[in-house]
Amino acid sequence: MKIALIGYGKMGKTIEKLAIAKGHKIVYKSTKHWNEGKLEDADVAIEFTTPNAVIPNLIKCFELGLPVVCGTTGWIESYEDIVAECKQKKAALLYASNFSLGVNIFFHFNKILAKAMEGFPEYGIRIDEIHHTEKLDAPSGTAISIAKDILPFREKTTWSLDEEEKDSIPIYAYREPGVKGTQTVTYQAKIDTLSIKHEAHSRDGFAMGAILAAEWLKDKTGVYTMNDVLQLK
Repeated sequence: MKIALIGYGKMGKTIEKLAIAKGHKIVYKSTKHWNEGKLEDADVAIEFTTPNAVIPNLIKCFELGLPVVCGTTGWIESYEDIVAECKQKKAALLYASNFSLGVNIFFHFNKILAKAMEGFPEYGIRIDEIHHTEKLDAPSGTAISIAKDILPFREKTTWSLDEEEKDSIPIYAYREPGVKGTQTVTYQAKIDTLSIKHEAHSRDGFAMGAILAAEWLKDKTGVYTMNDVLQLK
């Protein structure tokens, strides 16, 4: 498979290393300041850039008919517009706030737990997330995805950052050097505490998930998520 890497930072370089080890070929890579190769030569693109760059990058892939796997966060307010553009162009998009296989299984169990706790309002809920100090958005896209999956089962309408409000699920975002990503969902009552947690140990898990998604998306059209790749129902 011929891969285009749109975004060649730490994640892009990790994806390159692991993709080549799996027998894939990198035919294009780019940063804000330079590019190498031809984007149109790729079978699929993997996009990890910044919130300011992601939308033009996705639209360019749609125009080329190039399936694109996107892991950039911080632009979700434009997601529905991008989905409409993708469908109009009969292109292919697979977006995930987190490509780690473990995190996507965590998402699955988060929904199951949220449904199980729906009838127990005496349990307060909070989400704690820790990421490296270079992460630009807070809370993380992963934490927002977790909160959105819980909301249908709680008498809450939104999430709030670093504070507890009556109608929101609080997300506490911490930034520490060297942390790859930790997410914890906690339900606490007077009688006990119940929590689930995912902790990443390296970027390899995120990179392998993105490569797996790219392998799955090749030659497809439509809009997908990691649930489709992992067949999580």
